[in-house]
Amino acid sequence: VCIGNSCRSQMAEGFARTYGSDVMVAASAGLAPAGIVASLTHQTMAEWNIKLEAQFPKGLDVFPSGARFDIVVNISGHPLPAAFGAAVEEWKVRDPIGEKPEVYGQVAGELETLVMTLILRLRAGQPKPPVAAAKERDRVRQGLGRALGRSGI
Repeated sequence: VCIGNSCRSQMAEGFARTYGSDVMVAASAGLAPAGIVASLTHQTMAEWNIKLEAQFPKGLDVFPSGARFDIVVNISGHPLPAAFGAAVEEWKVRDPIGEKPEVYGQVAGELETLVMTLILRLRAGQPKPPVAAAKERDRVRQGLGRALGRSGI
């Protein structure tokens, strides 16, 4: 999810569909969808041999009420109105809209790395990022320690 579903989330969806179709079904949306996918987004992704011709900006309302997701990646920099019962990952990636082609290329490179890291994590059976998994493990250990009347488990 990004703001306009014209640049970043379209790039991320393109990488996810191309590299990770064995472990995910990728979809993208924007908080305030633009009218078109930015032409520089198309040009940039073509450099990775990823075609986005069939893509168009979509809002969160395209997902049916009650839709469930395992993971939602938020690239918008804004709180999401609904996470569809999913774990939300926040990726801080610069919005290239209105920038030069070089910025689009940098953003695409960063998103490719983030998407590939997520794909590799999913292939390894680790749906949560290592930091979130460690925090959850520590929370469970603390709760278990309290339940057993101990600390430092």
